[in-house]
Amino acid sequence: MITIRRTYMPLSTYPQAVPDEAIRSAAGFAAALGGTVDVTTFSVDIPRVQSPLASLVIDIPALVQAAEDKSKAECVRLETLVRGVAAAAAMNCASRKVLLSGVFEAAAAEARYYDLAVLPWSKEEATARDVIEAVVFGSGRPTILVPQSGHTTSKLEHIAVAWDASRVAARALGDALPLLVPGGRVTVLTVRDEKPLAGASIASLLASSLGKRGITAHPIEIDLRDRTIAQALQETTLAEGAQLLAMGGFGHSRIRDFVLGGATTGVFDDLRLPVLLSH
Repeated sequence: MITIRRTYMPLSTYPQAVPDEAIRSAAGFAAALGGTVDVTTFSVDIPRVQSPLASLVIDIPALVQAAEDKSKAECVRLETLVRGVAAAAAMNCASRKVLLSGVFEAAAAEARYYDLAVLPWSKEEATARDVIEAVVFGSGRPTILVPQSGHTTSKLEHIAVAWDASRVAARALGDALPLLVPGGRVTVLTVRDEKPLAGASIASLLASSLGKRGITAHPIEIDLRDRTIAQALQETTLAEGAQLLAMGGFGHSRIRDFVLGGATTGVFDDLRLPVLLSH
């Protein structure tokens, strides 16, 4: 039995970190979940490439050293930033220096030692998405993405679950329920016109099953209309007042083979609230 929840938050610093407000939001959300939050900031070790001809034009070793020094200094700054988040008394910080090509795998590998990962999301920073994809698809742990303005300072009393009766949806449900406070409620969301479903009224079936377990649950069936599935799920979650959307993460990281499911791609491209992804 888990008595202390351990949450992990990796932060890359190269070529630059995600915006400070996104990090504050993620740290605040992670702290609100309770337990401890372990933050690892990654500085980079950039391999030196010997090129006498290039050195005649520009001092490449000096540029590489400057980039490494900037990355290291950013680690220190980010540690100060997350420690300043309200209610973050259980926030632990550490820094690791890894090869430039190894940041993403290092983050995924570390995440395996925790109950879940919480990551800041940024539409502008490609590195943020690379870290997210590496952890979602490579860690085997549930991962919560938090937008810049999407943190909560309260416990999770209401969550929404995207339900299509698939294995990954069931896993997302199982990963999200332990985060719900006693007496909390669940909204079950099923999109009717996106793909063939496993049967009729599957949202009601899950809501009934949750009710038999003592969890208040309400089913909602959604029509896409002119929206993407990610838009429909997020808009309905927000309209219902849920604090978190849990869904299965379909596909594989673009680091490996560039294949992602439509809902996952939509969330990565336009995150509107905290979303838990399980793969």
